[in-house]
Amino acid sequence: MAIITGGASGIGWEAAKLFLDEGAKVAIADYNLRQAEIQIATLEQSLNIAAFEVNVANRESVNDMVEQVIRHYGKIDILINNAGITKDGMLSRLSSEDFSAVIEVNLTGVFNCTQAVLPYIAQSESGRIINTSSVSGMHGNVGQTNYSASKAGVIGMTKTWAKELGHKGITVNAVAPGFIETPMIESVPVHLIEQVKLIVPLQRLGKPTEVANAYLFLASDEASYINGTIIEVDGGMMI
Repeated sequence: MAIITGGASGIGWEAAKLFLDEGAKVAIADYNLRQAEIQIATLEQSLNIAAFEVNVANRESVNDMVEQVIRHYGKIDILINNAGITKDGMLSRLSSEDFSAVIEVNLTGVFNCTQAVLPYIAQSESGRIINTSSVSGMHGNVGQTNYSASKAGVIGMTKTWAKELGHKGITVNAVAPGFIETPMIESVPVHLIEQVKLIVPLQRLGKPTEVANAYLFLASDEASYINGTIIEVDGGMMI
């Protein structure tokens, strides 16, 4: 049974469909409950997928979501911390409110969700925690002080939790996407997108399914001895 935060769109939704196709039971945990319900309604088979409203930055909201998931499914084996936001701005113009908002969702949200599900994942025979970082968190990016800091923090937590939780049979890894075709980049000017493509060896943006497949691999038995690893899904952008 897998919880996918931010599962109502983009990478999260592609992951939800992929895990469902592989036979998993899926809980989409998203701030936009209506959108999640609309997405589920488009599926031919929706018996093993359900939507739950959550604000990952709010611990009480996270606790309520986890309790609802347990009542619905009875267990949690996999957590995919996928929810994230951007509020870009150069350092000289970045407001403290925008800095804090991104940290609260992208970093504190990962902490909130992981700590809340830990007692249940610890009962699983093969618990998996999969976090979403970014190439910006590994290498930095102009105009993304808040986003880069949050995603670098996710890497730090991933490696720390891998050491703390390994003895419980829980693996903790992260995926670091590059530029992926999701709603998050819709506001990026076309000319900048074209510039990005020029520095990616594959000469294109990534697809959400390509990141979702990395999630699926890390959740699989084939990845049972992979722990504390960051998988970059960026088309070779940062080599």
